[in-house]
Amino acid sequence: MAMKSRFHSEISRPRENQVAQSLLRVFLVLAFAATSQPQTPPAADTLVSPEIHADRTVSFRIRAPKASEVGLFGDWMPIGKLEPLTKGSDGVWSVTTGPIDATGHLYTFNVDGVTMTDPINPKVKLRQRTSASLIEVPADPPAAWSARDVPHGSVVTEWQKSAVLGRTERMLIYLPPGYQKSSARFPVLYLVHGNGDVPESWTNAGNANLILDNLIADKSARPMIVVMPAGHAAPYGPAGRGQNNTELFDQYLVKDLIPFVESQYRVSAGKQNRALAGLSMGGGLTINVGFSHLDLFSALGIFSPAIPRDFETKYKAALDDPKGTNAKLSLVWIACGDQDNTVQYPRVKQFAELLDKHQVHETFRTIEGGAHVWPVWRVCLTEFAPLLFKNTNR
Repeated sequence: MAMKSRFHSEISRPRENQVAQSLLRVFLVLAFAATSQPQTPPAADTLVSPEIHADRTVSFRIRAPKASEVGLFGDWMPIGKLEPLTKGSDGVWSVTTGPIDATGHLYTFNVDGVTMTDPINPKVKLRQRTSASLIEVPADPPAAWSARDVPHGSVVTEWQKSAVLGRTERMLIYLPPGYQKSSARFPVLYLVHGNGDVPESWTNAGNANLILDNLIADKSARPMIVVMPAGHAAPYGPAGRGQNNTELFDQYLVKDLIPFVESQYRVSAGKQNRALAGLSMGGGLTINVGFSHLDLFSALGIFSPAIPRDFETKYKAALDDPKGTNAKLSLVWIACGDQDNTVQYPRVKQFAELLDKHQVHETFRTIEGGAHVWPVWRVCLTEFAPLLFKNTNR
């Protein structure tokens, strides 16, 4: 009896395996049949935002069916003002603006008190905190910052372990068209962003690379290398509290950044081939570093600057020796929008007048209707770059 039971057990296992395999085959067939049936894809969201019209008016839209209030803020609007959007029966809020200047602009939505980017616009302005959407209103004919059919330079990201900062920091470097195939050396413009921005800001929102491409193609500007460093030498926000960003950036630029660039790239030697410029905070840094190191830079571009409050006392020696200062600085170019309430246009104008009073040569450019916005700084770079390196060897 025991032998019979053992024999029965041994012959039953193959049958059990056969049943399991049959069930598995049935399951796979059913699964394949289910997945091979035509699937209905989800309906594509056809919402468009922003939509630029031929008359440069722009429609902005956002799908927010549960929101109770939605507003739009754009950098062409007064600070603090929100343009209300109207809600449609489909849950889409929309507004169409009046004509907007043909350049790049930043905008955000405010949904029930929460500021946010446009969810369906992939173009975003990078910042230290928060972000904003970007819109490019095309110019006809194309502007200096437009993507034109000309030879283009390249923009590379470099990382450097900074002894001054005690961290590895990045910089963006614009190399003019043909740099890789050439053995020539080039002058360098160090171009600094504003408060809350990042090294990418000058290309991301300022279109600095396109501006240089077009100016060089038009033979309006010398081919040059443009270095866009991190202006926040002290960490942005609470982590940098108690540190003097101006002094730290000065050391970083002079001790780390310039030697790194000149060791890694084909740079023309001498201060006559070196210029410094910046916007807002970067403009203030340009003033401080430029006047502290008259032996390093031949030209300064000071765009909508945060004017140092102690400039007159800190740089008394440079002001009291205008002949020496003018011999060292071939160009001091200052610009600001006359509607700039951030750094205060009258204060920037007074700074230019202070230099005039001490007979330090400067050029002051008022940008009419300009506020503290990227459209102004695009104009600044477009007008400043052609003035550089005029008397250096080509």
